[in-house]
Amino acid sequence: MTAVSQPCSTSRSVPLALWPVAQTSAQTQRAGRYLPECSEHPAKMIPDLARRIVEEFSEPGGLVVDPMCGIGTTLVEATALSRRAVGVEYEHRWADTATANLDHMFTVTQRRRVSVRAGDARHLPGLLGRRSGTVDLICTSPPYAGDAGLIDKGVGHAGRRLGRDDSFSCSPDRASLGRARGRTYEAAMAKIYAACFEVLRPGGTLVTVTKNSRRRGRTFDLAGRTVTLCQEAGFGYTQHIVALHAAIRDGELAARPSTWQLTHTRRARQHGEPVHLVVHEDVCVFVKPSSEAAHGH
Repeated sequence: MTAVSQPCSTSRSVPLALWPVAQTSAQTQRAGRYLPECSEHPAKMIPDLARRIVEEFSEPGGLVVDPMCGIGTTLVEATALSRRAVGVEYEHRWADTATANLDHMFTVTQRRRVSVRAGDARHLPGLLGRRSGTVDLICTSPPYAGDAGLIDKGVGHAGRRLGRDDSFSCSPDRASLGRARGRTYEAAMAKIYAACFEVLRPGGTLVTVTKNSRRRGRTFDLAGRTVTLCQEAGFGYTQHIVALHAAIRDGELAARPSTWQLTHTRRARQHGEPVHLVVHEDVCVFVKPSSEAAHGH
């Protein structure tokens, strides 16, 4: 697809691309590959999206890192594409799930190329050790600052909060980054993107996957804030990709809205907010300059 220019929280335009990554549902993409317990994670990346990011922005044998790896989708798809991979996950539960997924998917030989480490992404250089400074691609989906949780239809239908209180942002731990808000969230993410900058090799690529949301009737531009934070960390913003969560059927979008999306959209409309279903994620691509001089040092 021919790229066009799209301004997005930056002083210049960047190429825009459209990726249809949900021609089959995410559940179908995971079936028989990922363990059933992965469904418990409220913020999983679509496997076809992770796979395409790895294919587009790394080479076979390259080192791929996900500093907030969740159930390990990036790691699974990178390993299947003959990359080396390391995942970092703050929540021990999800780190264990990611490890179990890898054990389920790969042979002993393949497993030697990939590992999962429990830890805080803000300390990524120390967690990677000797690999710090040699990473080819970082692919990650940062927390949505408390906007994702597991469905509890019973309380939702009773008019209360739709998600289980112990599941929001993947963790009941109030110290978890996923529960941070406002300036606290942005300060933590700034540290993570600075850590990503440090561990990437010169010319290496950072790809973030985010989705904007609405809070108290206003849009929270997570993609735009992510661009700003990454640029402040020293990255060059090089491309914006719209990853479709809807299938394309006969030239039309066929949405697959979740109960979560439908419920929140209906409630917003009942309150007079002209809200529509969101059927995409924003994939922002950043590059570490090839020399320190390019970074302004």
